[in-house]
Amino acid sequence: MKREVLTKMGLTEEQINSIMETNGHDIENAKHALGDVEAIKAENETLKGNVANRDKDLKALKKQLGNNEELAKQVTELQAKYDEDTKSLTAQLNQTKLNGALDTVLSSAKARNPKAVKGLLDMDKVKLTDDGKLEGVDDQLAALRKSDAYLFDEGTKSHYSPDGGGGSQDTDPAQAMIDAFKS
Repeated sequence: MKREVLTKMGLTEEQINSIMETNGHDIENAKHALGDVEAIKAENETLKGNVANRDKDLKALKKQLGNNEELAKQVTELQAKYDEDTKSLTAQLNQTKLNGALDTVLSSAKARNPKAVKGLLDMDKVKLTDDGKLEGVDDQLAALRKSDAYLFDEGTKSHYSPDGGGGSQDTDPAQAMIDAFKS
């Protein structure tokens, strides 16, 4: 409001000053309110920016969630493969243990050709116990000793004595060498 308008209305100077003071307070309050409005606008813009960022983050998370489902599928497939490999390796390890124990038994049974003896054994009846012993082998080996005794060394040993292998009859080896050089 302008002073000229109030003077034309016929107001006194005192009234004009009072109106102008009140109007000044209203303008200041409006400015503060306007500042608050500006702050609210700025906050509104910030919040809009945050919502836009969150929307982008949600899209990225949805995309990753799809990848996570794919990863979960891959993990499940790998776990199944791991389980199969573990079963296979356990079976191979058990077979290796069985073969090692069988080789030990055949060696102690004095088999001349362990491969040939293994070929004659019924391996379905041979089992490896938890304590590392074989079941079902002794009976089969006893039967093979009766039917095919040539596969086993029965201990017929002859005394081996090579010529001159009886040892030195000399009492003093140093003197024997001296005599050998003299002659």
